[in-house]
Amino acid sequence: MKTAVIVFPGSNCDRDIAVALEAVTGVKPAMVWHGDTALPDGVGVIALPGGFSYGDYLRCGAIAARSAIIPAVVAAANRGVPVIGICNGFQVLTEIGLLPGALMRNEGLDFVCRDIALTVDNAQSAFTSRYTRGERVIFPVAHHDGNYFADANTLDRLEGDGRVAFRYAESVNGSARQIAGVLNAGGNVLGMMPHPERRIEAAHGGDDGRRLFEGLLETVSA
Repeated sequence: MKTAVIVFPGSNCDRDIAVALEAVTGVKPAMVWHGDTALPDGVGVIALPGGFSYGDYLRCGAIAARSAIIPAVVAAANRGVPVIGICNGFQVLTEIGLLPGALMRNEGLDFVCRDIALTVDNAQSAFTSRYTRGERVIFPVAHHDGNYFADANTLDRLEGDGRVAFRYAESVNGSARQIAGVLNAGGNVLGMMPHPERRIEAAHGGDDGRRLFEGLLETVSA
């Protein structure tokens, strides 16, 4: 399966997600520069990595959202191609309107960098099919603007439609209703603050993140 990682100036987790995708698929991802205007033919999964695109100037993800490659990413997502945005990638997904809400400064204005316990809220999406609902998993986080915010009506709709993929099992950053991962209405776009790509093998302390990519590969290849 062909995959693509979008690379922005300031990305620092693009190699991490590339390693994870190659480990699961056996194929090196295409590293697509933000200034390109087209994705490689036949791409089955698109990843927007973590980091500090454009140095987080103006607002996290705001400048990256205006990159030349973004229309192609949006068009692919609208066709049903799975898109995952992790950390800064989640911020970009909200900026380009593929996901609702916004990511705000953490409560207490602290940078949080540690392993975090999550619970799986939806185990029926392409990204979460290898988990069970209510399962507790461990992913690392590393963010300063990871406080997911949306108005009450939007949060109610996300929860009612089963679009909350993961929740924090502990208080982390003041995130609205402890939301750590959000799906779009079609279920093919996931934004999450924790880093599943940093927990794919025993050397990372566990492989809870690997199952996300394995489930995604299984779904896309079916």
